[in-house]
Amino acid sequence: MSSTLETSIANAILGMDTLWGGDVMNPSGVGRFIADSWFSDEPMPLAYTHPSAARVRASGGVSAKEPDRAALEKYLKAVDVHGAVQHVAMSAGKMKGLRGSYLLGLAQCFEIMWDLAMEILDKGEAVPYDRCVRTLTGKAPEPSDPVAKRQLLAELLASAGHGGDLLKGVDGWRKARLVPSKSIPALGAAFIAQYDALSDRNLAPYLPKSFKDVPRANVAFLPIENAWFSGSMNYLGRARKADGSPEYEATYELNAALQISIPEFQQLVSHEVVPGHVTTFAYLQNLYIKHKVGLEASILTMNTRAAALFEGIANNGILIAYGVTEIHDLPDRDLQIGLLLALLQDDAKNQSSYLTWQDNLKQKAVAKILRNEFLVSEERAGKLSGAWGRHPLLGRMYLPAYRFGTELVARLRRQYPADKVLPALYGCNGLVDALTIEQVIAS
Repeated sequence: MSSTLETSIANAILGMDTLWGGDVMNPSGVGRFIADSWFSDEPMPLAYTHPSAARVRASGGVSAKEPDRAALEKYLKAVDVHGAVQHVAMSAGKMKGLRGSYLLGLAQCFEIMWDLAMEILDKGEAVPYDRCVRTLTGKAPEPSDPVAKRQLLAELLASAGHGGDLLKGVDGWRKARLVPSKSIPALGAAFIAQYDALSDRNLAPYLPKSFKDVPRANVAFLPIENAWFSGSMNYLGRARKADGSPEYEATYELNAALQISIPEFQQLVSHEVVPGHVTTFAYLQNLYIKHKVGLEASILTMNTRAAALFEGIANNGILIAYGVTEIHDLPDRDLQIGLLLALLQDDAKNQSSYLTWQDNLKQKAVAKILRNEFLVSEERAGKLSGAWGRHPLLGRMYLPAYRFGTELVARLRRQYPADKVLPALYGCNGLVDALTIEQVIAS
């Protein structure tokens, strides 16, 4: 690493990732967790390479049903993960400007991840739910209100011939438009091409001309069986051309059990690929190789303020692609329905978190509410109330991030002109997160 700070950044992120059982070098989302990327050509830090780290990763870290305490103790004696986090926070506190604010927010989120890990290991007090949500979003936890989206959805479904009981209407609409699982690669390629062309028209003109040659959607769709997630975008970014320049490659693993309609799949492509996550990460990789952002931009993280912003960009992706700010301005009724269902799923993620950790409801009760009030599929209701919602970290930090980021980006796009908001969202004014983006846009 080129500096002590960058060494601490790398050890803090990959140390916390290892502690929770993640492996950033695993090409599959099944093996990844907190660290979403490592596309720098820097050597891997001690937090990843120490011999004790492999055993922790293999055991699942503190995320395992029965953590390997001996392996964790050995790892934490060899690698001062918490010390690295504290050094990042101390250094950030002395820095002026945007980078200091970003790193301080990152360190604050990592402090919670550390405390949650110690809670699991019975080495610390229980972490308050309020603290988790406030640190990530700057706001107190609050339940979701699906009423307005449900009303609009009911009107659209009725006009599409699926009126009456809303849940039955959604199920009927979805069943009539289900994506054939074996057609996913072909459909994915077609929609990627469509949304890349739309982004070329409605996003690219607002961004630096230097981004022109950056591929926004170099991604391969892969089926995956029995995953606890609906899908996983895995940004790799380590392939290089003959001249040493990046290929900006990624994969997207889609759960074979996912029940999704074609319009919802279109929203998924805009979310995960273009102009969503793959595009966002590719642009940041381009900025990193041009030395316009720091090492932290090459080790992007879940469960942080940056992740909340990235989810917000992705969930507004279909609107960005079409160059509009409102659902009713999308050119197709099915697209409007698909986006509403996706946004209701985000509301359901937040609701699962709130009902589980604020109201202490049992999983079965949470699943029923998500299914009946937020209209998610049975498969989604089960996973959001279970593997996601009851996870000590994802349930308390990540699930609320989706809705918060989505509403934030939607508001910013309505409030500020495209030539101000879009460059800021994609890192052209520096690496930003959900709590620093607006000050960059408004400056």
